[in-house]
Amino acid sequence: MQRMALYLQDKHPMAYELEMAEYAETKGFTEIWQADTRLARDCVVMMSALLTRTKTLRIGSGVLPIWTRNPAVIAATWSTMWELGGLTEDGQSRVMCGIGAWWEPIASRVGADRRRPLKAMREHVEAIRQLFTMEEVTYEGEFVKLDRVKLDVAYGDRSPRDIPIYIGATGDKMMEMTGEICDGCVLNYVVPVEYIRSAVGKLAAGGAKSGKTIDQIDRPELLVCSLSDDDPAEAIRTGKALVAYYLGTEPHIMEASGADPDLVRRVQEIVGWPATEADYRKAADIIPDSLVRSLMAVGTAHECREKVAEYIDAGVTCPILFPMMDDIRSVVDAFGGWTP
Repeated sequence: MQRMALYLQDKHPMAYELEMAEYAETKGFTEIWQADTRLARDCVVMMSALLTRTKTLRIGSGVLPIWTRNPAVIAATWSTMWELGGLTEDGQSRVMCGIGAWWEPIASRVGADRRRPLKAMREHVEAIRQLFTMEEVTYEGEFVKLDRVKLDVAYGDRSPRDIPIYIGATGDKMMEMTGEICDGCVLNYVVPVEYIRSAVGKLAAGGAKSGKTIDQIDRPELLVCSLSDDDPAEAIRTGKALVAYYLGTEPHIMEASGADPDLVRRVQEIVGWPATEADYRKAADIIPDSLVRSLMAVGTAHECREKVAEYIDAGVTCPILFPMMDDIRSVVDAFGGWTP
């Protein structure tokens, strides 16, 4: 059966999102992913809540910025959630660790120095993976320094934490390194299918450096799903507002989207960071239908399923659907038990 996931951020009330996670579990969804992206809901708090409210769903961070927590604290936090969630029936960790390099301008505005992100990410992955062995770790890097550090378990299971590590990569160099050193990549959203095909090639090239095939590298992808059978036109407009947000505020997405530079400039004249919902809706008026349809699943349930199938065909192993409309249930119903 096709793996399916939800991405629940902060667009809906927290209690409703937890209710919908339980509902998605009954409909055959396999995963829920959370993220620390803006200064909004903390992903660790939400992941912990989801682990206690569900029984079989795997819960991942897609992604946590490395600059906001020490790697030893990250390892201890995920070890705690590993205990909280337990294992699936086939022995997999219910919790997954996805980390990323964050984005501008928010990182610099809170004092995070994002210099040399490739080296910083490599050091964090290596250190966290070593700490997950539950052995004592000494690590001397440029960004990570650990002196005889070991995760402390006063009571409970002291066995190694087999927690898969992902990087949320967007650029080619980060993508290739992710394939080399990680269990998987959380692929970004608001990108065309062609970008995914290229990214899979980069992951494969990186994996080959460490003797892995592409089938050994998990490739979930955040995928916006603005779905409404009752009002598909409004679903498309809502998708356009999100495109406007990313074109106006996040340069790494802006480049990966393949949008016309002149359109990007015009959008940036309307929105900035932070901007209002009204700004995004205003900028949506200049986003063409063809662009939004190339970057996400929008429209009716049938149209959304067709688009998601294209991303799966391009190499996505698990679509992480981000419901944009008020009704999450319609997305769950459209994709629960679905196979392209």
